[in-house]
Amino acid sequence: MTGWDVLAQQLAGAAQLGVIYALIAVGFTLYFGVLNVIQFSHGDIVTVGAFAALTVAAATGFVPLVVVAAMALTGLVGVVFERAAVRPTRASPPLITLLATLAAGMAIREAIRLFYPLGSQVHRFPALFPPTPIHLGGVLLRASGLWIAGIGLGTIVATAVLVERTSLGRAIRATAQDREAAQMMGVDLSLVLDATFFIASALAAVAGILYGAYYNTVTFDMGIVAGVIGFSAAVVGGLGNVYGAVVGGFLFALLETLSAAFLPAGSENADVFAFVIVILFLVLRPTGILGEKATQRV
Repeated sequence: MTGWDVLAQQLAGAAQLGVIYALIAVGFTLYFGVLNVIQFSHGDIVTVGAFAALTVAAATGFVPLVVVAAMALTGLVGVVFERAAVRPTRASPPLITLLATLAAGMAIREAIRLFYPLGSQVHRFPALFPPTPIHLGGVLLRASGLWIAGIGLGTIVATAVLVERTSLGRAIRATAQDREAAQMMGVDLSLVLDATFFIASALAAVAGILYGAYYNTVTFDMGIVAGVIGFSAAVVGGLGNVYGAVVGGFLFALLETLSAAFLPAGSENADVFAFVIVILFLVLRPTGILGEKATQRV
């Protein structure tokens, strides 16, 4: 395998990880755009989606049903979460809401550990997609990797269409830009909040499914690292900008995979190298890649 083949192999892996990170980052962006606060339990919502898919897959191996059911169940969990932990603190300072989401995330994580069967153990994620190898020149790809990238990209495109082209999306963007003005124009703030949490949580479910399919395992605390990476990707792209979140997700995945492949001890410290580069990037450009577009936060 030539050096170019190795690079192409790493880029293929980065594309798979990139869609997962981008989906998580878009969720952070939606929350921040509408609430102007960081929803720090979003990584644990990813875990809920993964375990929901694990449960449905145990009953049926029909992939579309697994994906739709996990999205619906996790979306409903997101709405309940918003009404129980976020809505009561909406009029409080942002720090109170942030702490409420952080505490609720810990509660979700511990609930999975305590009440899911063998919740504290590593669970093998079912092979939802075919593992058939595909040879493209000197590059070896798995069919499952193509499914991961395709489903992730399709979900991102569908989310962009929803935000940009539908009346619900316009209501979300209007609320993000000016909440008071949006309410004066007849936008139902409660409906927008419920819809935002449902959409972001459904995206987290897809991310959780793809995460499990990529690593073949899921754990009750997988959302900790996934949440930190997703938040970092959102900040790098420009927190509040959907397209920036996508760019940040792919950039972080690229840094991680190239660090693992080409730096000494990279496989053990890929996240460390990636975070160091992210820190240096933010020192030079603290607003993120697309953060200057303040009028297009969502």
